[in-house]
Amino acid sequence: MHDLMDTPLIEPRDRPRRWDGIVPPMVTPLLGRDSLDVPGLGRLVEHLITGGVHGIFILGTTGEGPCLSYRLRRELITQTCRQVGQRVPVLVGVTDTSFSETLGLMRYAADAGASAVVAAPPYYFPLSQIELVDYFRRIAAESPLPLFLYNMPAMTKVSIEPDSVRQLLDIPCIAGLKDSSRQMEYFLAVRQIARQRPDWSLLVGFEHMLVDTLRAGGNGGVCAGANLFPRLFVDLYQAVVSSNARVVEAFQQTMAGRRELYTAGSGATASIQGIKFGLALRGICEANLTEPFAGLSAKERSRLEATLIAAQ
Repeated sequence: MHDLMDTPLIEPRDRPRRWDGIVPPMVTPLLGRDSLDVPGLGRLVEHLITGGVHGIFILGTTGEGPCLSYRLRRELITQTCRQVGQRVPVLVGVTDTSFSETLGLMRYAADAGASAVVAAPPYYFPLSQIELVDYFRRIAAESPLPLFLYNMPAMTKVSIEPDSVRQLLDIPCIAGLKDSSRQMEYFLAVRQIARQRPDWSLLVGFEHMLVDTLRAGGNGGVCAGANLFPRLFVDLYQAVVSSNARVVEAFQQTMAGRRELYTAGSGATASIQGIKFGLALRGICEANLTEPFAGLSAKERSRLEATLIAAQ
């Protein structure tokens, strides 16, 4: 197993490669409804890279990607790629209900210097598995970059079933899958299928499954908590791949004291509320969410602040 940095950042789209390590799903720093916090973005990118992450994933769920205007998505892609400067790979979420907009974001990301794109099934109208396989084949055929499938059934109302993954495995530019199903049975089924493609990567999105999935042959984690604690997650990744049980146990104890980070808020954006507030406490970026979602209440902020201070 090797890290993302072991291979060139940009490669021809059909050349196989492996993507391993910790790739935080970066939050999107905002000043207001449709205004990017560019200085905060710069501080956040440096915080992540200094923490040793193996890549950065923007415009995912934690990045509130589908809630952002197309103008802001493009600005974020440009500013992030510029700030990163190819020091680590940048993966760009291109999920959309519009096929044409997805293709447009793919091309924009490639022109900006991104390394790969990530696509979940289109939401609102749920696709059948036959339609889903055809959808991914169509966007893969036009993608200028390696493509990651993104299994996020809680948000898209449809799962990329293992048999559908099997049918898509023969497409060279599909580089792997990010699984946010929270189902170990699903992860193991896809892991077994993916063994047919040694260059294929399987990343987990639910960080409390990171240790178990790495031990089961997974390649890394797209862990929201790494926005705040990048070094902690990178050390955990290294500990698991080197079979350092002591460090793994210490990490699990550490994270147990920080679970309120993901539950301090309410609703589907609870974890984003907590992470953005934690970043604001550190002076990295503002805690603003996209409208109509609100940040933490005064009571929630006070409770989480005490928890984070105690956990330092």
